[in-house]
Amino acid sequence: MFTPHLPLSCSSLCFVCTLQNKSTTMQRASRLKKELQLLTNEPPPGISCWQDNQMDDLRAQILGLVDSPYESGIFSLEIILPERYPFEPPKVRFLTPIYHPNIDTAGRICLDILKMPPKGAWKPSLSISTVLTSIQLLMSEPNPDDPLMADISAEFKYNKQSFIENAKQWTLKHATQTKKDEPLSPLKENRSQLDSATEF
Repeated sequence: MFTPHLPLSCSSLCFVCTLQNKSTTMQRASRLKKELQLLTNEPPPGISCWQDNQMDDLRAQILGLVDSPYESGIFSLEIILPERYPFEPPKVRFLTPIYHPNIDTAGRICLDILKMPPKGAWKPSLSISTVLTSIQLLMSEPNPDDPLMADISAEFKYNKQSFIENAKQWTLKHATQTKKDEPLSPLKENRSQLDSATEF
């Protein structure tokens, strides 16, 4: 005798959804833990990253590379991880003002791996470490053809020396720790690691 399958009740569906959500949350937490451990134990040269108040609220610092207008500057960033991370990219912005064609005055960054396809290039296999090293590279190698700051982009293209001077002044003003009462950046202690990594 044929017995039709009865539709799942709302409570059954909710239970299944809850189990799936718990599994996804646990996978996300496990991945974040591994990523943060790797960033702590084996940070990329000139980069540090740590949790702020919550697991999905991170802070990072990037040391400006040698021979760039941002050399010796320490730039702080905010990283917010969405609920669907790593299936969605992290939201990253500069907290330290920076003079750059691909970074606006609110600290937003124009970088393809921070956007979803088809316009962007984010994929779940990428990590926070990859994002931060890509931002560090973007600082040294701006993309004036995809700017957030049109005026700075034009200056970079047509009057590069002026751009370099302005970027250096901003770095000196906003990204250099000179006050005695300022806490020492964790990157100050690791500067030698970056210097040795950039020596030829």
